[in-house]
Amino acid sequence: MPVFALTEELIFPPPYLANPEGILAIGGDLSINRLLLAYQSGIFPWYSPGEPIIWWSPDPRFVLYPQNLKVSKSMRPILRKEAFQITYDQDFVGVVHHCQKTFREGQKGSWITEEMKKAYHELHRAGFAHSVEVWQDKKLVGGLYGISLGKVFFGESMFAHVSNASKAGFITLIRDLHEKEFYLIDCQVYTSHLESLGAEEIDREIFLEELDQYMDHTTLVGNWGDLFDRKKG
Repeated sequence: MPVFALTEELIFPPPYLANPEGILAIGGDLSINRLLLAYQSGIFPWYSPGEPIIWWSPDPRFVLYPQNLKVSKSMRPILRKEAFQITYDQDFVGVVHHCQKTFREGQKGSWITEEMKKAYHELHRAGFAHSVEVWQDKKLVGGLYGISLGKVFFGESMFAHVSNASKAGFITLIRDLHEKEFYLIDCQVYTSHLESLGAEEIDREIFLEELDQYMDHTTLVGNWGDLFDRKKG
């Protein structure tokens, strides 16, 4: 299948037209309106510095249903003893920075370009992008960020400088979103790390059907530090 070239018009081709690798289109921009349209359509940007913006809709899709979260026996005492302090939207800029700079085995660089950072900072200021911070001794040692629309959270990236930090943040997030009746966490593409926490692959067709259904709910816009105020301290 061809890869579509986007223009200034705010529109995407149907996700099922993506090529076998999952690439749907190139070009366009990272404006708030285009990014929101992309996510609610099952599409996300992912590209390296020096490349045009590449838009993806892979098949299968890697997702986690909150009720299927797996917490290992080794993580339970860590969470119970509150070895970390977990906050929301207290340092979005810091979390994205660490996600960008953290070395990942098998990757030559980060896909979080300066253009991407700016775009997601704007999404955060608009109340759609959120961060989870993991603190130890008042130092930021782990975290993750993503986008929330309807009853779906679209995970983007995570980091950890201390063992189990990102797991603690992720598990806390999923538990809190489950309490808020979120239905789906989009993890985009397979990783063994997230599979160990309960994520699974589903057909893109099923993902898009569920996404359309779960978008028909009020989005929790704003600072999630206020929404989950029991985490503040």
